[in-house]
This record gives sequence, structure tokens and C-alpha cells, in this order.
Amino acid sequence: MEEKESTRQLKVASELQKNLAEIIRQKGMAFFDGALVSVSGVKISSDLSVAKVYVSIFPSDKTEKVMGIILENSKSIRGELGREVRHQLRIVPELNWYVDGSLDYVMHIEELLKK
Repeated sequence: MEEKESTRQLKVASELQKNLAEIIRQKGMAFFDGALVSVSGVKISSDLSVAKVYVSIFPSDKTEKVMGIILENSKSIRGELGREVRHQLRIVPELNWYVDGSLDYVMHIEELLKK
């Protein structure tokens, strides 16, 4: 059973999400092969050492390629994040990237409703 996230975890996750979204926005769509990438959520471990970062990728047919780009650049993204949060956090959490499929799910539901 998962524990409820503490207020600190929620605050840190929210701050990380905001900073990661800005880092990705600054890289621009061209960096991600013309795909729109947004950080849809961040969950952080209780010791604040590991962050699960959920990203939405549009169009979804570029998901595999974009995730490859993100994983290749994960170290530099973490470095940029470290510069952003150095005054708030003692350690920069390890970033684990996941695809948030909820956008695909919504589009699938819309397609079904049109029929």
C-alpha cells in the first residue's frame, strides 16, 4: 500500500514540475523533433532522492523518439534543474521519466464518442 505523500513531498514535487516544465519549454519544440512536450506530473520519494517525472507528448506517434531524446539528455536536464533548485534542495533528485498516456486516453474516448 502506498503511503500518502507528505506536504513537503507535494511542495517539492510541485516545484520540480514547474522548473522541469520551464527547462523543457526553453529547449523548444525543434529540440524534441517538433513534438509538444509537457510535464504533466511529478511524484517524489519520501527521502526526496528520486523523482518520477510524467510527460505528455503530442503528437503521440513521436512518443518513442521524444522519450529517447529525453533519456539521452536526462543528465543535462538534471544539471539545469540543479541550478534552478540549488537554494531549495540539498540534493537534486534522480529523474525517472514516464509517458503520461492520459492525453491518448482522452483522444481515444473522444473518438469513441464520435461514432
